[in-house]
Amino acid sequence: MNTSPNPLILLAEDDLNLGLVTQDLLKAEGYHVHLCRDGKDGLQKFNENSYDLCLLDVMMPKKDGFSLAEDIRKINPTVPIVFLTAKEMTEDKIKGFQSGGDDYITKPFETQEFLLRIKALLKRSGGSGRASEGNLHIGTYSFDPINFELKHKSSIRTLTKKEAEILKILATKKGLLVERELMTNMIWGDDNYFVGRSMDVFISKLRKYFAEDPDIKIINVHGIGFKLEDKP
Repeated sequence: MNTSPNPLILLAEDDLNLGLVTQDLLKAEGYHVHLCRDGKDGLQKFNENSYDLCLLDVMMPKKDGFSLAEDIRKINPTVPIVFLTAKEMTEDKIKGFQSGGDDYITKPFETQEFLLRIKALLKRSGGSGRASEGNLHIGTYSFDPINFELKHKSSIRTLTKKEAEILKILATKKGLLVERELMTNMIWGDDNYFVGRSMDVFISKLRKYFAEDPDIKIINVHGIGFKLEDKP
């Protein structure tokens, strides 16, 4: 989470030297920056923090920048996304915008232009890309995703980190279907059979935690994903 008024930026870049130089450049401008070196780590970082802007290299191991942008857009449709790439082909730029990108910067970039474009995107978004960090209301329950607390009337249950992460994703997309593969990759960084079984166990536990409100349902759409509903 970002409790500072300064913007928090996710930087996904597999070239460590370029990543560190870009990170230092942004930090010198007062931005907070989280650097990761592959797309799967980037997705997990995105799940764990509220970012004001995402800078994504296109060619990354495990998950490329286009795929990462598409996954980010499934969870947050407004956070600004900028692609960093050595490619200049028109079709790659089109694919970048189609996958949810807001801008496209070709490497090597000119420092001043790069910073001005980042500043312009942040100003345009007005910080609206950052997910809400307040309590989430689910039926007669209140969920505090920062402290992992699920409150109901006078009782408070402290969730595990994994339980809280799953519930946060479902609660922020309440009423909408969230893909199983997306959730497992965001939380575990993998989507193999054993991770899938672990997901099912945590979903079963969450259902029990909401037992006092029969209107709350975590629906399993077989083979696709889950949906949280709190109204009949």
